[in-house]
Amino acid sequence: MTSLPQEEADQPLMGPEEVAARVAVSGDSRMADPSTDAPLENVALAGSTSAESTLSEPTPAEDPPGEHTTSGPDSFLVSYADPVTSSSAEAQQLFQSFLQPPVRQPVRIPHLGHVCVLALLLVIGLVATGVVFGLTSYFMHIGANALARLSTTNVPLMLGSEALLYVFTFAFSLLIFPFFWHKNFFAGVHWRGAVAGKRFWPLVATALGCAGLAALDEMLMPGPANAPIDKMFSAPGAAWLMFAFGTTLAPFFEELCFRGFLLPSLCTAWDWTTEQITHKPAPALDSNGHPQWSLPAMAVASVLTSLPFALLHVAQQGHSLGPFLLLIVISLILCAVRLKTRSLAASTLVHACYNFIIFSLALVGTSGFRHFN
Repeated sequence: MTSLPQEEADQPLMGPEEVAARVAVSGDSRMADPSTDAPLENVALAGSTSAESTLSEPTPAEDPPGEHTTSGPDSFLVSYADPVTSSSAEAQQLFQSFLQPPVRQPVRIPHLGHVCVLALLLVIGLVATGVVFGLTSYFMHIGANALARLSTTNVPLMLGSEALLYVFTFAFSLLIFPFFWHKNFFAGVHWRGAVAGKRFWPLVATALGCAGLAALDEMLMPGPANAPIDKMFSAPGAAWLMFAFGTTLAPFFEELCFRGFLLPSLCTAWDWTTEQITHKPAPALDSNGHPQWSLPAMAVASVLTSLPFALLHVAQQGHSLGPFLLLIVISLILCAVRLKTRSLAASTLVHACYNFIIFSLALVGTSGFRHFN
C-alpha cells in the first residue's frame, strides 16, 4: 500500500535521471535524496520558491553590474543592468545639462568696474563728438582751431557739443552694459519710473525745498556779480537754450553718472571692503534685484559723490564758496532721494524740477530774459 493519493499513485515515479534534471533546474538539493518523505509536488513547489528567492536577491558585490556570472547552476538568473535604459538615462542627463541655463550668483551692480567702463565710454563719446566737429569744420570751411574757440564762447555751440557728448555716451551705454549685467540698462541702474510717478508731488515738494535753500544761500553767501553763468544768460537766445538744456538732458545725464553709477558703486565698495575685513557674507539682493547697503556705506558714498558733483558746476559760479556749499547740499538731498526710493527716476525728477524752478524764477525776474541787470 502507498500513502500517496490516488491521482498521484497513478503517476509513474521519476527515475534517477529525471530527478537530477529537476535538481539542475530548481536548485533544491532535497530532490537529489530519494529517501526523503516529502511529496513530489511539495518538492517541486520548494524548488520554484527557491528560484524566486534567487531572482529577488541582489547581485553579489563581487560580480560587477551588467556582467553575467559563470559560477553555480543558476547563473542565468543573475540580474544585470539594461544597457539601453542606462545609456538613455545618461543621454537625458547630458542634454539636460546643455539645455539648463547656467546658474549665476547675484551681483551688486553697478560697481566700480562699471564706473571705469562708463568713463571709457565718455572718452569714446568725446572722440565721436570731435569727429562730428571736424566734419562740420571741413564742410563749412571753418578752421578747426576757430571752431574750437567758438565752442568755448558761443553758447549754442557749447551746449550742442555737450549734448552730442551726452547722446553718444548714453547710446554706447545702452549697447554695452546689458552684456555685463545680463539685464536691461534701465533695470541695471534701477530707473524705476513707476516709483517716481507714484511720488510725484512729494518729489516736487522736495525740489521746492531745494529752491528755498538756494534762495537762502543767495542771501547769506551770494556769489560773484559777474559769474560765467551770468554772462552765458546775457547772450541773445542763450538763456532759452540753457532753460531747455538744463531741465532735460543735463539733469538726466548728471543723475545717470553720479546717482546711477557713482553712488551705488561707492556704497558697494564700502560694504565689500567691510565684508572682507569682518568675514561676513554679503546681504542678498532685495525683491527688485537692488543691493542692500549699510547706513555707513550710504552716508560715506553720498559725501564722496557730492564733492565731484559740486566741483563740476563750481566753475560756472566763479569758484565761489557759497554756491559750492549749496551744490554739495543739493547733491546730498538728491543722493538721499535716490537711496530712499531706490529709484534713479525719482532723483532725476527732483533735479529737473529744481532746475526748472530756478530758471523760471530767472525768467520772471528778467522779464523773459530781457533785462539781466
